Amino acid sequence: MWIDTHCHLDAAEFDADRPAVRARATAQGVDLCVLPSVSVANMATVRALAHTTLDAYALGIHPLCVPDAADHDLAHLRDALAACGDDPRLVAVGEIGLDFFVPQLCRPDLREKQERYCRAQLVLARELGLPVVLHVRRSADRLLKQLRHVAGPSGRWQGIAHAFNGSVQQAEAFVALGFKLGFGGAVTFERARQLRALACGLPLDALVLETDSPDIPPHWLYATQAERAAGTAQGRNEPGELPRIAQTVANLRGLAPEVLAAATTANALAALPRLRRLLPPSTDPAAAC
Repeated sequence: MWIDTHCHLDAAEFDADRPAVRARATAQGVDLCVLPSVSVANMATVRALAHTTLDAYALGIHPLCVPDAADHDLAHLRDALAACGDDPRLVAVGEIGLDFFVPQLCRPDLREKQERYCRAQLVLARELGLPVVLHVRRSADRLLKQLRHVAGPSGRWQGIAHAFNGSVQQAEAFVALGFKLGFGGAVTFERARQLRALACGLPLDALVLETDSPDIPPHWLYATQAERAAGTAQGRNEPGELPRIAQTVANLRGLAPEVLAAATTANALAALPRLRRLLPPSTDPAAAC
């Protein structure tokens, strides 16, 4: 079995054929997807969708949505998490974090607002005892500082640094705090040498798999800028691509796919413990031991 630990199945790109997309993923052995929200506007949507597709969800305010967020959105998030506290399909606070890649988000006022929203959501996750699903883009060191500050003396977290693409030292720092690192379509590109080195060299118990669909398409779906200018449509990523992405990671590590599937499933359950309640006993790695 496979778990897609990060999938935006509620995205408009799936409006025309969402049930078929999820059915294809199931046919490929993707038993669970984690659907993170990005703003207060889609929190109810991802919750309802997770119940429809029998998947899991996370609630949070994405850094790309912070510029348009109001302070009462943090109160809305707190209320939503409290209202869903007993929902077994709620597994984390996310997608939250910092993005210093998008130029406009690097304005001093928006950097400060991102940091404030991130810190508030980390504190909320800590108060509620929930893991976090992190967006980390050119912001690893700053986010690590926030995580250490909010964690306090215990210094440990549960959760996932999604679509990780930092240095070896940054990867090791997230792992030391308790995080698993998410690998997806970007690792399928031969030119992604540093990312491939991480996927190959990190301890196996540090890795989880994801698609971030419909985004971050693997190389077989990717259209270059020149191809798009010539009329080729960008391929749409979807959770059914996860096993083929995983095959790349398995090849890099010299593992059989079933070994990687068992390991990354166990890692996902360690990062997001509530997922275990959603698995049939026959697919729970712990039950097979």
